[in-house]
Amino acid sequence: MLFWGWNQAKYSKSDIHFKGKGYDFELDHVVAHDRQTPFEFGKYFNPGSITVPQVNYRITYFPVDRLGITLGMDHMKYVVDQEQTVDFRGYISDPKYASMIKNGKVDLTDANFLTFEHTDGLNYINVGAQKYHEVMHRKHVDLYLSYGGGFGALLPKSNVMLMGNERSDRFHLAGFGVDMRMAASLILAHHIVLQAEGKLGYINMADIKTTLNDQPDHALQDFVFAQYNIGIGYTFNTTRRSN
Repeated sequence: MLFWGWNQAKYSKSDIHFKGKGYDFELDHVVAHDRQTPFEFGKYFNPGSITVPQVNYRITYFPVDRLGITLGMDHMKYVVDQEQTVDFRGYISDPKYASMIKNGKVDLTDANFLTFEHTDGLNYINVGAQKYHEVMHRKHVDLYLSYGGGFGALLPKSNVMLMGNERSDRFHLAGFGVDMRMAASLILAHHIVLQAEGKLGYINMADIKTTLNDQPDHALQDFVFAQYNIGIGYTFNTTRRSN
């Protein structure tokens, strides 16, 4: 089965730890959100721009009836809110930026201190397995419920500007993720699949690139995410096979 869909995500607060020459600090309980692309037919369905929105795509193979093994990518987006003040722990040697710390807190409204996004995007490349249960069967309509889990790697393109450094915006293998998933799949005329899916997962990224220099500057963070997506697919064979 081939699947293409669009997602919306929610993220837990995250502690983000920054390390580099002249600084080592953590920002606690940072709030972030996803970034939805306003719906325009040309952006969502034009082959030249269909990866701009938050999308999911995957291929599923059924080694036996009702057990699917998937390979796919969840192209989410993660944006730290600028309008927040967060707790600061650690040190900065540059007095210009150290002076922005007031009573153990830093105001991120001042974008000169930090902008932090995974917007092209928070790319979760994953493999998974789902078990399908048929709940309705008609001549040309079938409804399945499925559940399962997955794991994979995070390959974000992180857009970061940190304390006056040149903007870093590049793909980098940053960490791993795991998830649980449930879905409802409506199959029309034995081949067309309409699907709604929910995921709950955990992401841990221990090597986020934050600068363009050759130094080992990086950030670490982990958080929980909740995602739901809708989409359309095509299944090539609906022949029933026994386990």
